[in-house]
Amino acid sequence: MAKIKKAEYVLSAAWQSQWPEADRPEICLAGRSNVGKSSFINTMLQRNGIAKVSGTPGKTRTLNFFNVNDALYFVDVPGYGYAKVNESIQRSFGPMMDTYINAREVLKGMLLIVDYRHTPTKDDIMMYEYVRHHNIPVVVIATKEDKLKRNDLKKNEKKIKEKLGLGPEDAFVRFSSLKKLGIDKAWNEIYRLCDINFEE
Repeated sequence: MAKIKKAEYVLSAAWQSQWPEADRPEICLAGRSNVGKSSFINTMLQRNGIAKVSGTPGKTRTLNFFNVNDALYFVDVPGYGYAKVNESIQRSFGPMMDTYINAREVLKGMLLIVDYRHTPTKDDIMMYEYVRHHNIPVVVIATKEDKLKRNDLKKNEKKIKEKLGLGPEDAFVRFSSLKKLGIDKAWNEIYRLCDINFEE
């Protein structure tokens, strides 16, 4: 497991001028609202509550930067696909994401968080196709593995990969915050994308 010596929330940025200095690799985390993104961050960074698990899906409306070991940033982006989020707020997500994806040279890849139990939504597919269009590598993190029956694991993995049109170069990680499953594999993919090694 990765040695997390330092993990801290740094800032929330609504505008490019607020982004931290581009002095280290960044990994973007995206997923529909209520998919378990905050739990994933808390589990990966071994810090309960570093990312707030909201009872109100769609609450994140900024890019949230988390410093990891002074070596990289996790960048949590707004959850998508939540109907009750105000339309004007939904429209503001697009330009913010567009600017970040296009202008951030230190962005090394995206972790696309999906629910292992369900077929990817139209929004999941759009997000995957969008970042792939910009030549950003993707690692699909399938959360809530613990809620699936054993004989559904391969079947659901196949469905998710086919629905997204997952390329052979993009990784798939089975993940469970409850069982602490998939942490090492997820970190290995992050190391690969960022070309860093926390064990050094």
